[in-house]
Amino acid sequence: MGCGETFDKRSLIRIVRNSEGLIMVDETGRMNGRGAYICPSVSCLETAFKKHGLERAFKTPVPKEALDSISEYIKARAT
Repeated sequence: MGCGETFDKRSLIRIVRNSEGLIMVDETGRMNGRGAYICPSVSCLETAFKKHGLERAFKTPVPKEALDSISEYIKARAT
């Protein structure tokens, strides 16, 4: 969604919008809802947010809080 590069699916992070409309990281890869994949890079996430890639994928506006939560997850995973 962000950088447009191709990666192995297992190395990507799945983000999901559940039936309640919450957007969050799907650590299991099995949560119900509309999913999108992003590479594990904060810069890629920011690019996806700026280019409205997340909004297109989920067909809804993405709140800043969701972006912050996903960004924190990516940062924690990198260390």
